[in-house]
Amino acid sequence: MHSVEVFLLVAGAVAVTAVCRRRGWPAPLVLVAAAIVVSVVPGIPRFEIEPEILLDFVLPPLLYSAALSSSYRDFRTSLNSITRLGVGLVLVSAVAVALVFWWMEPGVPFLAALVLGAVVAPPDAVAAAAVGKRLGLPRRVMTLLSGESLINDATSLTLYKVALAGVATGAWAFAEGLTIFALAVGAGVAVGLVIAFVVHMVRLRLDDPVVASAIGLLTPFAAYWSAEALAGSGVLAVVAAGLYLGHTSPRAGYATRLYEEPIWSTVDLLLEAFTFALIGMQLPWVVRDVIASDQGLRHGIAVSLLVLLVAILVRPAYIFVTARFDHLRLRGSHRPPGDSLSPRESAVVSWAGMRGVVTLAAAAAIPLTSAGEPFPERATIQLAAYTVAIGTLLVQGLTLPWVIRRLGVGSADETARDAAQEAAVRVATADAVQEVLERQRDDWSAHLGPERADELIDRMSGAWRARATAAAVMLDPDSADELLPDEPDEPTGLTGVMRQVSTSQVPTAEEGLRTQRLRREIVAAQREVLMDRRDSGELDEAVMRRMMRELDLEDESLSSSWVTRVQRR
Repeated sequence: MHSVEVFLLVAGAVAVTAVCRRRGWPAPLVLVAAAIVVSVVPGIPRFEIEPEILLDFVLPPLLYSAALSSSYRDFRTSLNSITRLGVGLVLVSAVAVALVFWWMEPGVPFLAALVLGAVVAPPDAVAAAAVGKRLGLPRRVMTLLSGESLINDATSLTLYKVALAGVATGAWAFAEGLTIFALAVGAGVAVGLVIAFVVHMVRLRLDDPVVASAIGLLTPFAAYWSAEALAGSGVLAVVAAGLYLGHTSPRAGYATRLYEEPIWSTVDLLLEAFTFALIGMQLPWVVRDVIASDQGLRHGIAVSLLVLLVAILVRPAYIFVTARFDHLRLRGSHRPPGDSLSPRESAVVSWAGMRGVVTLAAAAAIPLTSAGEPFPERATIQLAAYTVAIGTLLVQGLTLPWVIRRLGVGSADETARDAAQEAAVRVATADAVQEVLERQRDDWSAHLGPERADELIDRMSGAWRARATAAAVMLDPDSADELLPDEPDEPTGLTGVMRQVSTSQVPTAEEGLRTQRLRREIVAAQREVLMDRRDSGELDEAVMRRMMRELDLEDESLSSSWVTRVQRR
């Protein structure tokens, strides 16, 4: 593909995605359909791209973005369920698909069939998470879906590489495969954590959000390529780095968080739109290759539909058969008792098996040749993989909202619990503000006199506590009797108090800077309360991030205030 062709493909994919987002249509399906229509127009060339580009440049940032937005605590809490699906289900699905394909194509080596199994095994939770968030799925279900999508990619791609190596050599030993898998896991996680720690230390010492964001964009590639060079799993390295940096991001500068969020949303949109459009452009050519094969198109379609059926049915069968393992408490998982999925929630998870970018990228990355010979039935394998990806998006993706509504799975209790947590934290932040103000007492006493300083600090502390208490009561009305707000007669905000601390009616630049420093200390104290509550398990990650964004925006408003402009002069 030439650079102009790549640009036109991306631009067209973004335009179609924009229409889909505006209309509420499923963008992946529309992108594939639109690309197929364009590809059959006379004169449109065949879009070919180096397979390694998809795995090396498209997959790492997508995985990293997903890991950044995931909760490390929730991930650790649901570790046993995530492992059960992210490792066990992938292996079972891959073997089941491989056996069916091998039965339909007896002339194909089993390891080549296993390549197809590895390609179609990992579901992509992006579409399911979007639907679940819109319809209010419980957080433990969302955590399981997102955590599974992070782990299953590593499992499937490791199995994919082992199977490809087996096709090239003509033999594969089970013990050797386990060794490769263990090395991939260990080296991948270790490399990812080391790189993430280095990036975090650098960010703590940077006061430039643009440079920090640029480092963030380079991080997934550094983790992926470094791990792959050491025979580790690049996918696990990216996931480990993303989880670590996402968990420690509150320690970094607020501006970096505000910069990165829209950047990664844009990157996700571009890469996903490009991948689905590319598959749509390639699909007609794959069909032509199948027609030209010895078996013909009819046989290829029959094989593809059977593989699709197996891929859909294996997931619910595995989930319900292994449901009892969900009640196990693995050492280190920290999962609370009674947090296992209900049968209805398990049914939703079992139907959320849509395949996505990883399946499409891995299918496109299957080499043309292996050990100097054409890869066995490459066109048929790719057709089956594309059929599974598009078929699951059609069958499961379009019906998942109906399944969720029909089963009545929701998060009403969770919403009430979040409100109670936020109410408690808002009251706790008032205590933190009180401590900050108390540290100002001596300075203000020397400036205004002890009585005047005590009066202003008490009035300001009372006003802040009254505001926090009022917000808490609105969030959790049942707590009104316990909180008993003690609102002062004349509430005074920070600006008003600082003007009274000032010696003149018009505050000077020095006094303005003093006000800004105090406001920043108050924001920093509130941020520490959020992180302490999150780390102790008293505050959910989603609630913490929502409240953290409020503080980040307040910090941003301080930076753009007139005081900052005076300081720059």
